[in-house]
Amino acid sequence: MQIKYLDLQTQYQSLKPEIDNAIQQVINHTAFTLGKAVDEFEKAFASYCQVKCCAGVNSGTNALLLALKALDVGPDDEVITAANTFIATVAAIVHSGAKPVLVDIDPISRNIDPLLLSIAISRKTKVIIPVHLYGRIADMDPIVKIAEKYNISILEDAAQAHGAEYKGKRAGSMGRMAAFSFYPGKNLGAYGEGGAVVTSDSKLDQKVRMLRDHGSAKKYYHDIVGYNARMEGIQGAVLGVKLKYLDKWNQERNRVTKSYNKFLEGLPIRLPEINNDYYQVFHLYVIETDQRDELQNYLKNEGITTLIHYPIPNHLQKALDYLGYKEGDFPVTEKLAKEILSLPIYPELTEEQIKYIADKIRNFFE
Repeated sequence: MQIKYLDLQTQYQSLKPEIDNAIQQVINHTAFTLGKAVDEFEKAFASYCQVKCCAGVNSGTNALLLALKALDVGPDDEVITAANTFIATVAAIVHSGAKPVLVDIDPISRNIDPLLLSIAISRKTKVIIPVHLYGRIADMDPIVKIAEKYNISILEDAAQAHGAEYKGKRAGSMGRMAAFSFYPGKNLGAYGEGGAVVTSDSKLDQKVRMLRDHGSAKKYYHDIVGYNARMEGIQGAVLGVKLKYLDKWNQERNRVTKSYNKFLEGLPIRLPEINNDYYQVFHLYVIETDQRDELQNYLKNEGITTLIHYPIPNHLQKALDYLGYKEGDFPVTEKLAKEILSLPIYPELTEEQIKYIADKIRNFFE
């Protein structure tokens, strides 16, 4: 059996008439940048995230950057985020002109450790970016309390958490702003690049809308220097169709996770925790083992594709040498980077495929 890490073709075939029609409508109206499809998606996604406003942009990275700029982050500011995240989170901080300050993670949630957060705060700290990694929201109650105590804004990095919940609150609804990615492999993925900034602050939303369109609220009138970061009409159309199925797909990801946990129980690997305070959407299904590389090679030979999210922590990336971090600064993140393995997960993954993967993992350890 050959099992891909991700199967977007199967998803497309299940939606083909709707997707093709939505794209055709954009072509018919030649609304290739922003336009009606994007506007309709923005309204629907804002409602879905339990916020008032949504501005579609051209990537999750730019969603983070534009949100930071809307919050007036710049040189002499510091922005705190998790050590364990994709480099885009840190890159957006760098491009805003601020200094990234990293904090180690909790080994169970694999998200930023609130107990370490206060230590990282300085008089220059302007924003905290909790990352809702792998589809699980960070522990927001203590993070919000700390932010309120020090009058610091929270920008949620919800790039992997579309539809996730924390104590009944949706991802994107707990900070002043939140950034989403619609990279094709996400739980809600475009057919190309895409992102969004959500907020309930209409002034911040208006600023993001200006920043994404060359600093313009009215064509050819530029009140600020902005960017070319508009969402394409076709991406808005695709996302508008797929949003209707997101809850169902997230439920299927939970089904896959529960099956994995059942079939892998008792093996010398650490499985993702399922916490009743959270509704996790399992963008990734990540196990931990000190035999990670050997297991990955074994599964590859058995026709199973796996990935590592992420093999080199940000503080050890060459591009961020200038921050002055060194090996040993974030021991939990570093240990995780050596042991994590992401197994195939997508809504269409069958019980037969899950059992096949689990059986091969069991064979490896036996």
